[in-house]
Amino acid sequence: MPILEMKVPSPGESISEVEIATWLVSDGDYVEKDQAIAEVDSDKATLELPAEAAGVITLKAEEGDAVAVGDVCCLIDTDAERPAGAAAPAPTPEAAPAPAPAATPAPAPAAPAPAPTPAAPATTGASHAAGHASPAARKAMADAGLPAGSIQGTGRDGRVLKQDVLAALAAGFDASNVRSGWSGSRETRREKMSMLRRKVAERLVSVKNETAMLTTFNEVDMKPVMDLRKKHKDAFREQFGVGLGFMGFFTKAVTTALAEFPAINAQIDGKELIYHDYADVCIAVSSPKGLMVPVVRNAETMSLAEIEAEIKRLAIRARDGELTVDEMQGGTFTITNGGVFGSMLSTPIINPPQSAILGMHNIVERPVAIDGKVEIRPIMYVALSYDHRIVDGKESVGFLYMIKEMIENPERMLFGGKTPTEVLLGL
Repeated sequence: MPILEMKVPSPGESISEVEIATWLVSDGDYVEKDQAIAEVDSDKATLELPAEAAGVITLKAEEGDAVAVGDVCCLIDTDAERPAGAAAPAPTPEAAPAPAPAATPAPAPAAPAPAPTPAAPATTGASHAAGHASPAARKAMADAGLPAGSIQGTGRDGRVLKQDVLAALAAGFDASNVRSGWSGSRETRREKMSMLRRKVAERLVSVKNETAMLTTFNEVDMKPVMDLRKKHKDAFREQFGVGLGFMGFFTKAVTTALAEFPAINAQIDGKELIYHDYADVCIAVSSPKGLMVPVVRNAETMSLAEIEAEIKRLAIRARDGELTVDEMQGGTFTITNGGVFGSMLSTPIINPPQSAILGMHNIVERPVAIDGKVEIRPIMYVALSYDHRIVDGKESVGFLYMIKEMIENPERMLFGGKTPTEVLLGL
């Protein structure tokens, strides 16, 4: 009988192995062609692995195993007959919405069947199975506002799968009855760090050990930008279909300032410096997998609306776990916004091999002196961490001050950091 060997595809250049994060199917299951059968971690992203053919699957690797690119991860018996109760695949692939309703009810019959819980012995003193949730299940639970441990897992060792969450929600799961917070248990559990998390840890430690990192700070009066947003946000959204956010203004200001301070847009390569005549700006975004840093390519050529639209697109893909390796590779400068989580001040760590990173923080009303009088203004502290091997103090302070000036006088972004009057006078 023909057996298809499914080999691990390359997620991107320079990636030689991946880690099986989660099997979305069990050994012996019947799978359809293009059905997601596993989530695999590389050191840059988490990707779904689709089945290459329909048939009965035999798993050749365990969750947590590191598998080299090109190695066999599973076998598919393409001669196996579809089980009598399984729905046939939709005949029209062009009808995108059709498979979704067929796919979601499919797990529903499976919910009562596995209820003879193999996970029950692992949950001592808990009212629900406390099997660890898969990444897809964690995202679904977070979207639905369900706390960890509130869903009965049907995967191996009580693992909570995405279909368990969907089945529970379809059955009318009442989250109000779930006890949140500490449970009073004295249990502990160990989880293997994902390949992505291990790579992030490795890179951050290398930055601290291998760069001369220094941070400079400034404060920005956000009132001009906030007034501008308040006045034009409705018309902006109506015309361009995206919101007018602070990140767009800071990205625009950064690209203008990088043209004036090219060393901040450079990186070290051995005994040489590589200067970039473009600004590929990385925007740090939070995702269910942790911190992701997708890249806005050629941000220096974009309008505010184009920047906002691209940031929104990348943020949605990060939230949904759909970012590709190509969307996160490269980048010449990074912006991170801890203010969305309430951070007042921090020293961001450089994203190697870049030479600098800008940290935004929360906006707080503070008393400041304006023309000899004390006024209450919305103030944001900003931080620039930079590699002192490339960037001198004068450049770092000048760069950050230029950003401050453009945010406080947004019209400067139209004239290379200068005011219209300065441009008129040729200053």
